[in-house]
Amino acid sequence: MGRIEGRVALITGGESGIGLASARLLAARGARVHLVGMNREALGAAWEELGRERCAFSVADVNCAEHVRAAVGDALDRFGRLDVVFSNAGIAGDIASIEDYPEDVFRRVLDVHVVGTFLLLKYTLPHLGPGGSVIINSSVVGLTAEPAISGYATAKHAQVGLMRVAAREAAARGIRVNTIHPGPTDTPFQRAVEQTITGLSEEMAFEVFDAMIPLGRHATPEEIARTVLFLASDDSAFITGATLAVDGGMTI
Repeated sequence: MGRIEGRVALITGGESGIGLASARLLAARGARVHLVGMNREALGAAWEELGRERCAFSVADVNCAEHVRAAVGDALDRFGRLDVVFSNAGIAGDIASIEDYPEDVFRRVLDVHVVGTFLLLKYTLPHLGPGGSVIINSSVVGLTAEPAISGYATAKHAQVGLMRVAAREAAARGIRVNTIHPGPTDTPFQRAVEQTITGLSEEMAFEVFDAMIPLGRHATPEEIARTVLFLASDDSAFITGATLAVDGGMTI
């Protein structure tokens, strides 16, 4: 199951959290991975961990077309092909009601999640062939919504629309495009968001969110990575245009 030996995956936000967990799993299953992110030190550490023969990286801002184009070029120069694209980079934005939400932050959140994903699709789709897979990391709030997260929820819903257009356009070439929708996942990113939302200590906020999840716990990054592996592999060969919830039952 989940065989992707010999394939090349480009992962944005690849230096930590779900992105790094996915890189580890894909590499363990025989893929080569090109990581894209903003933190050079963390990318370098991942490069050393995964092995220089199997991994490479680019420092890039996904909201900058020149950066994205250059990162894709780096991956092609290093590995000669692209088979899997995982659009995973993201930011949380502010926690505030719509009337109090800063306009500049709202625009920045949409830029990173929506424009960043658009640019990644724009510059990777021409290099994917039959059997290629694009996975966009949306969120449970790309299927639902909560108060005070208008920037993040809007961006995550917009990614679904972009995915559906891309899935329609790419299907004739045998390329699949899907979104995944994780619920709360135990990463530093999520823990910081939970503290901001609740105003509680890290552990107390974590417990509050555990209680919101029907399965009673956060996902691990490795559990989300297994979903990425499934969509990257031929096990999901007839799945495209799908919104796959990996949320412990939050969208029931």
